[in-house]
Amino acid sequence: MPLDLVFCGTPLFAVPTLEKLVGSGFRVHLVVTQPDRPKGRGLELVASPVKQCALALGLPLSQPERIKANDDFRAQLNSIKPDAIIVVGYGRIIPQWMLDLPPLGNINLHASLLPKFRGAAPIQWAIASGETVTGVTTMRIDAGLDTGDILLQRELPISPDDTSLTIAPVLAEIGAGLVVETMRGLKKSAILPRPQDNSQSSLAPILKKEDGLVDFTRTANEIVNRMRGFQPWPGAYTKFRGKVLQILSARAIMADKPMSAPGLAVEDGRLLVACAGHSMLELLEIQLEGKRRTTAHDFIQGYRPKEGERLG
Repeated sequence: MPLDLVFCGTPLFAVPTLEKLVGSGFRVHLVVTQPDRPKGRGLELVASPVKQCALALGLPLSQPERIKANDDFRAQLNSIKPDAIIVVGYGRIIPQWMLDLPPLGNINLHASLLPKFRGAAPIQWAIASGETVTGVTTMRIDAGLDTGDILLQRELPISPDDTSLTIAPVLAEIGAGLVVETMRGLKKSAILPRPQDNSQSSLAPILKKEDGLVDFTRTANEIVNRMRGFQPWPGAYTKFRGKVLQILSARAIMADKPMSAPGLAVEDGRLLVACAGHSMLELLEIQLEGKRRTTAHDFIQGYRPKEGERLG
């Protein structure tokens, strides 16, 4: 008999898992996602990617504003009697009554190789931290923050050109297959859960706008890694002559001569910024507040930055 499931998820990252579960013959009796949220200048209500997927698949849908003390929602899940609850980026803390409900537990797909990068932004922080390997983990949720027992894991190399935008959809697809494999293994009692080693844990907190502020006391390579990780938001920005300067594209190089960070230099038509460790950040594409995005060459021609002029 196929397993009876409830699926909780909200973002695009969760969509492949929902599609894969349905396509693999699991019975998804209910999809739970966050309420529609206002977006854009008109603040029109927009359905989550998971809601759009559920509607396309013809699945029953619930969008509770809260779940911890929600008697109607609790009764709805009790009536389904799911074998397991699958949680992928739902965006709500799962209350204890939900953890206790299904015999196979609440199974989460997390976009890191736990115990590394526990938290809301594991893909972004893995790349920002300069990791060369990431992956996905299925785990049984407990009361902690991504601290539950590990079920299965899959690795994915991170190339020097990868950003969070290129890695996320690949991890979503790998993760979808891993959830299906996990549920089949749990059904057969063929998976041995293993506790996480808390001494090896690291955090991946939700991103803030300030995370995009470039700190030129870091090395240029560290700055580039953070730029790669913090795509599309908060990106990377500094200040030039009192205005916000978005750094849209840059690369790390070694300096020919030491400079005091964060001083600007123009060499052979290149716009360079001194960073830590005798490294330099070559700005390739930038956008000054209130202006269009431009190449470094055109920026030099238009603003004539002075040697040693400081950013920030």
